[in-house]
Amino acid sequence: MRRILLCLALLLTPLAAHAGDEPYNRVDFQVEAGREIGNDLLIARMQIDIQDKLPANLSQRVNAAMNEALKQAKAFPTVKVSSGNQQSFPVHGKQNQIDAWRGHAEIRIESRDFKSAGMLIAQLQPALQMANLEFAVSPEARQRTENELIGEAIKAFRQRAEMIRNSIGAQGYKPVALSISTSGGPQPLVRGMMRATAMADAAMPPAEFESGDTRLTVQITSTIELK
Repeated sequence: MRRILLCLALLLTPLAAHAGDEPYNRVDFQVEAGREIGNDLLIARMQIDIQDKLPANLSQRVNAAMNEALKQAKAFPTVKVSSGNQQSFPVHGKQNQIDAWRGHAEIRIESRDFKSAGMLIAQLQPALQMANLEFAVSPEARQRTENELIGEAIKAFRQRAEMIRNSIGAQGYKPVALSISTSGGPQPLVRGMMRATAMADAAMPPAEFESGDTRLTVQITSTIELK
């Protein structure tokens, strides 16, 4: 009989220890901190599409257009301009033979100086077309604001955890898991793009862009264990 009891004790001991390690009184919740911040960065993409019967002529024309655009951009030191996607492909006719070649090239414009960027865009539009225009928060401003929001979100987490502890009547709590995520991206400006395109056709002064705001948020998803 003693041997049977001893065996049962040995079997139950690891089970009891395992049960004691299982989590209990855990609560999952999420808090958020957000702020509207003015977009301080203009990002535009301009492009050119050219067709020519000879690929050598096509390449020369595309390169000449891009080189001229980059040359004009040097007059605007506060505007960052870089080469983008560039490609060429054949244009087939009715007999599935190559009738011509089409070339496509892009440049990317980025600046916090909206006035200078608008002047450059207007200057380039007789040769290039506007493909995309959007406004965003610069990386420096985003990082600074997100750091502040993280502090606010952590404060909100502590307040929520304390409220839960107090409502349930627990003596205390400990964080088990914390996950921090951020959100808030560039804002496309279709109206601004249309105005800028019309501006070149009508030979009007550069448009004054309204960059708008972006809402940056920081979310904390957490798990606490009540004591």
